[in-house]
Amino acid sequence: MNIVRPVALAVLASSLSAPALAADKQSIYLNPFAGYQLFDDKRDLSETDTYGFGLEYRFKPHWAVEAVYSRADADRKYDAGDSEFEELRLDGLYYFRGQDSAWNPYLAFGAGHADFGLGDNIGRETAGTDHDETRVNVGAGVRYNISDMISLRGDLREFHGIDESTFDTMVSLGLSLAFHRTTTEPKPADADNDGVPDSRDQCANTPVGAQVDSRGCELDADNDGVADSKDQCPNTPAGAEVNSRGCELDSDNDGVVNSKDQCPNTAAGAEVDETGCEGVTETIETIELRVQFPTNSSVIDATYDAEIRKAADFMEEYPDTTVEIAGHSDSIGDAEYNRFLSQRRAEAVADRLTSVLGVDPDRVTAVGYGEVEPIASNDTAAGRAQNRRVEARIQVRR
Repeated sequence: MNIVRPVALAVLASSLSAPALAADKQSIYLNPFAGYQLFDDKRDLSETDTYGFGLEYRFKPHWAVEAVYSRADADRKYDAGDSEFEELRLDGLYYFRGQDSAWNPYLAFGAGHADFGLGDNIGRETAGTDHDETRVNVGAGVRYNISDMISLRGDLREFHGIDESTFDTMVSLGLSLAFHRTTTEPKPADADNDGVPDSRDQCANTPVGAQVDSRGCELDADNDGVADSKDQCPNTPAGAEVNSRGCELDSDNDGVVNSKDQCPNTAAGAEVDETGCEGVTETIETIELRVQFPTNSSVIDATYDAEIRKAADFMEEYPDTTVEIAGHSDSIGDAEYNRFLSQRRAEAVADRLTSVLGVDPDRVTAVGYGEVEPIASNDTAAGRAQNRRVEARIQVRR
């Protein structure tokens, strides 16, 4: 008993001096209590009042550690005389609710060392000798906060004596006095205040207020390499070359961006149409080509050459014309993928027109419009079938 007491106090002292474990509020409770203890029949002790004192350190909102000293003076049950009882134990407590809640139920578990002195045992040769025993305990209780500093605590505990396999029970009620300390968990360094710690911030010194991703880099919704806060042209097509403002390049400054410019390097100041070519192009004839592609495919063979020849024959009759092979899709699926697929299909038809049917490649362009130019409703299967088409738009420049 003389050795266990200072060891337990040392454990508690080390807990009290430990650094804050990221808790917002830490508390130390002084817990005097009075209880009623029932002893195992093997002990030959009557039920008796028990008094004690606990020093509790609540280091986290739901966890605490407590050093407890208790004593009693119990009458012998079967022999004359009485016996003094002392115990020192160390308990762990788990609270189900936070410290600011009025009611704080908890579970407890711990271990300690008890001294059952035989005291004034009349007529026995063993009078004055001691019986030491190690006891473990489990229990439950509730703390009721009357104020921030004062609370009541009720506790029910079951003790098991390891040496002689005994079972003792104690119920107690105590009045607690609390001392609180509020701590603030240090925040990781974040030099640019973007919410991402410097330790994993891959883009230091982002502008104040800029939205960033998990790496601390500014968002770039259209993936053009220019952050949204500087992007003056959002939603540029995938893969398009852009300038420092996030806008598509227009190398010949004709007002038509490179990705849509079918006539690059036009003369400065020249008037161009929407394709970037000089003059005004007018569509004089649109021939729908009945070409069917396998699902998700842009491959065709000679099967449709007779259909495609309709455009070649018209252009042969009118040698001043050009043709735009326009690919279209329905609205099922991703819009960008539909545009990509319609472009590939238009190119496949244009390739048959030039490589097999002999039309000058300079007179043929291919444009995929995807789902943006429907000729029927996409709400029905029949309408979607009409929208999945390839057109030969015969054009002449005025």
